[in-house]
Amino acid sequence: MVEENQEKSFAQLLEDSEFSVGQELKVGDRIHGRIISVGKDQAYVDTGTKTDGVIDKQELKDEDGTFPYQEGDQVELFVISRKHNEIKLGRSMGSADGGLEQLEQAWHGQIPVQGKVQQTCKGGFRVRIMGKTAFCPLSQIDLRPVQDPESMVGEPFDFLITRIEDRGRNIVVSRRALQEKEREESLQNLRETVKAGDILSGTVTRLAPFGAFVQIAPGLEGLVHISEMAWSRNTSPEEIVSPGDSVQVKLLGMEEQDKGQPRLQLSMKQTQTDPWEDVAPAFQSGTVITGQVTRTAPFGVFVEIAPGIEGLVHVSEMSYLKRVHKPEDEVDPGQNISVMIKDIDLKARRISLSMRDAEGDPWEGITERFKPGQVVPGTVEKREDFGLFIRLEPGVVGLLPKAKLTQEAGVAPEINWDKLKPKDPVSVRIESVDADNRRMTLAPADAARAEDWKSYTPQNENEDLGTLGQKLQQAMRKKAES
Repeated sequence: MVEENQEKSFAQLLEDSEFSVGQELKVGDRIHGRIISVGKDQAYVDTGTKTDGVIDKQELKDEDGTFPYQEGDQVELFVISRKHNEIKLGRSMGSADGGLEQLEQAWHGQIPVQGKVQQTCKGGFRVRIMGKTAFCPLSQIDLRPVQDPESMVGEPFDFLITRIEDRGRNIVVSRRALQEKEREESLQNLRETVKAGDILSGTVTRLAPFGAFVQIAPGLEGLVHISEMAWSRNTSPEEIVSPGDSVQVKLLGMEEQDKGQPRLQLSMKQTQTDPWEDVAPAFQSGTVITGQVTRTAPFGVFVEIAPGIEGLVHVSEMSYLKRVHKPEDEVDPGQNISVMIKDIDLKARRISLSMRDAEGDPWEGITERFKPGQVVPGTVEKREDFGLFIRLEPGVVGLLPKAKLTQEAGVAPEINWDKLKPKDPVSVRIESVDADNRRMTLAPADAARAEDWKSYTPQNENEDLGTLGQKLQQAMRKKAES
């Protein structure tokens, strides 16, 4: 009998012990637990007590609907209910009807509650939380001022309850309070575990003309300046990322501010390989490639030939066809052009490019195409006091000196050389070609016929009189002698 009483006492003690251990956790407590099992719809978590916690997998899924956890992963959750020996866990209180008691538990325990913004109202928003309507002031909906309140309508968020009055008829909530709480916890953890130079994972939250903001921990975001978003300069933030994108960033530094919240400086491009070390060594002098104009300057044009690798086309290398005075008159930023790599200095990170060599030198092989004495068509390029410039081919212009026009006055009377204007067609004769100095002297095409005609002119004044003249002269001499 005594042994039976002793056994019952021992069993009762064991039961009491298990129950007391389970009571160590209460609704509203935050736990850091390890996932010990993953089922079809639920996951089981080691709460650090004799009783394991359970959470619906749906609550742990990402925005894209995937379940990112596996056994052994650590999670941070809240105790949202406790019945008998079951501990129900969650990221926040559920959105279903929970009753006033559960609302008050969330209020006193500072447990996040799920809510959906129903509509805007005077001074803020009406939010549906656990089957009841609550009020969220405009200043408490976000850490940043909201420019378009209507854009928040229909969005689901987590909130903290800040006040409950009149037995639940007056409920005030704040999303900002939750964000500030999360930010303080994230900031403390950041200062303890992260240092400048570390690579972190983040999510793009918003874009600005000067860069992108990336959240690296709940409530904590930093700026990736546009100069640190990509190695390429010729891009805008929206061309690189979109809100919601997952990115890798490098922490460049934390600049402390008066309010105690540091300004985080992040870099996306420094998590990638430097193209000057990875890509540039593959380029060879003499290669013709296509690049994009990034900017113009008085001395030339900058062209991106690979992401993050720019070269310079000096103004003297822009054209064989004409002398370029203003690069901006020839090309525009964003325009794709062909360039030839002339010189590469990897140490100085400089690449010299040429537009004109990519197109080809029009004077190459000029002596094979144009020979002295050859008559060719051309167009008037421009008129100067010393003569006419005649365009024979794109980039090939010769000079027809004024002296040649004077010498050949009267030749080809159908052409009025004094009244020729740019783009008028003419025929000219090649007199000389100087390929080294890119010079060509021309003459009127009909001058050749004039030279041939002169070879048939009489050599003395009597030859043009013919036989009749000779007879008249003889008759006149006889008359004089008589």
